[in-house]
Amino acid sequence: MPELLSPAGNFEKLRAAILYGADAVYLAGQMFGMRAAADNFTVEELYAAAELVHAHGKKLYLTVNTMPHVSEYPLLRQFLTDIKDAGIDAMIVADLGVFATVRELLPNMEIHISTQASIVSPASARAYAAMGAKRLVLARELTLAEIKAIRAELPDDVELEAFIHGSMCVSYSGRCLLANAFNGRDGNRGTCSQPCRWNYSIVEEKRPDMLFPIEQQENVGTFIMSSKDMCMIEHIPELMESGIASFKIEGRMKSAYYTAVVTNAYRMAIDTYRRDPEGYRFDPRWLEELESVSHREYGTGFYFDDPMQNPQLVSACGYLREKAYYSTATEFVSEEADAIVSLSVPLENENGRLYRFIQRNKVSIGEDAELISPGKIGRGFGVRELYAPDGGALESTPHPSMIYWCRVPFAVCEGDIMRACSGKGLEIRAKDRLKGSDC
Repeated sequence: MPELLSPAGNFEKLRAAILYGADAVYLAGQMFGMRAAADNFTVEELYAAAELVHAHGKKLYLTVNTMPHVSEYPLLRQFLTDIKDAGIDAMIVADLGVFATVRELLPNMEIHISTQASIVSPASARAYAAMGAKRLVLARELTLAEIKAIRAELPDDVELEAFIHGSMCVSYSGRCLLANAFNGRDGNRGTCSQPCRWNYSIVEEKRPDMLFPIEQQENVGTFIMSSKDMCMIEHIPELMESGIASFKIEGRMKSAYYTAVVTNAYRMAIDTYRRDPEGYRFDPRWLEELESVSHREYGTGFYFDDPMQNPQLVSACGYLREKAYYSTATEFVSEEADAIVSLSVPLENENGRLYRFIQRNKVSIGEDAELISPGKIGRGFGVRELYAPDGGALESTPHPSMIYWCRVPFAVCEGDIMRACSGKGLEIRAKDRLKGSDC
């Protein structure tokens, strides 16, 4: 079955990806990755990340997909030497010089060709395969029919990877010089400032203080360079039958909540298809989950459309904001539970059980919340009891990263996420009530 590949911009996101169903994760060191603004991983953290991923039976891919200049090759060689024993499963590269350097210094390393290489034809795919590439991350400008044609002309041991969710770039496969021109930040070396998302006006030479807006839509503006986000959750059967070996989620710059929710939604959809391809039915709640994360309006990329006919541009500016991410369930600490019980607060009663959380955003008594768990749609409940670790009652959780206890009417496992509820799914069914741990 195809691999589900999730982004990891830091350790928190890495853990979220693994917990919520990723088969593999991709991440970057602090140099030579296309998302330089992400937290990324030090050399020591890369070793620890590989150990964590492999302990869960998953794979780890390292992005080394920038286009290094002359002066950067000594640093590249040192970096590759430093991580040669980390146990990384594959490196994602775009530049032929980087490819050759990895081959020289790490001759047994599996190499994946980045989407930055813009592979759009069987001829290009065969050329990279002949060089020894194990996997090809296809350009995002391909239709499903073109992907199938490329698959048909490759050896069986060469895999195809494609993005199925996340941000898209108006430039071909992300190769852009706009940021270079505007502020000297090289998008091909990981420091894109996304000038394609900015608002623009026309200026007449003799009247520099008079701006004339370009209006694609009246009183709204123009979006001639701002792409929709890709979302293929409604097309799992087509993807599963395409010959793609790895389904990739974009988003190393997004939150851990994004990583968890998006990975979880696609995991549920893929597993549902795998269990019964003939009886598969799309569950609209999966799309509702994806609507809960920060995103631009969704489209299906170019899987079904010609870029020249439909460039997949947004119709409104900005992001659709995600639901508030209240907290994450943490491991059970018996001393704190004893403190609560000693103050005559029952750990468990007819309304549920107290669970330990770490705060991400403030939640208050009386609010409605949802719990996200691996393999499950958000389940709603009312926040009625909050306690400090010493058992003291709380009205809210105002302090960043504070530890607190909340009563929840169904089983909670470490890593589960509590978020704000928009009003959907508030009814707690009897079978969802606490019956003991289902971790």
